[in-house]
Amino acid sequence: MEVQLSMLGIIVGDMPTALRFYRMLGLDIPAEQDDKPFVMHRMASGVSIFFDTVFAARYDPAHAVPSGGGYRSLFEFYLGDDSAVDATYARLTAAGYHGRMAPEQTSGPYAAMVDDPDGNVVLLTSDDALGAS
Repeated sequence: MEVQLSMLGIIVGDMPTALRFYRMLGLDIPAEQDDKPFVMHRMASGVSIFFDTVFAARYDPAHAVPSGGGYRSLFEFYLGDDSAVDATYARLTAAGYHGRMAPEQTSGPYAAMVDDPDGNVVLLTSDDALGAS
């Protein structure tokens, strides 16, 4: 069997703050999840994403939250088309989230980058231009 990515875990500092960002991004996570220390969300692609304030700390005695943010990882969310990238970037930055890169055509996909509340870089992409060539 080929190795497949099935789940992405994000260690968060504040669950309601983190979930608010990912809801704005477009994930359908019920508001009643805000008070939970661990939240699992299965995406239509089959990949699950979880948000955690306790699991790593409980099971890894060497666990420590790194200081700073940025490029420890890069989470890509494929949004389908350029206008969705534009609209999502505009919505997130208007809400006060730090935009690292405004939407533009890269040497690959049309893309933008925004920081989530915990300093992770979120890549928003589409492939309109790639499909048109």
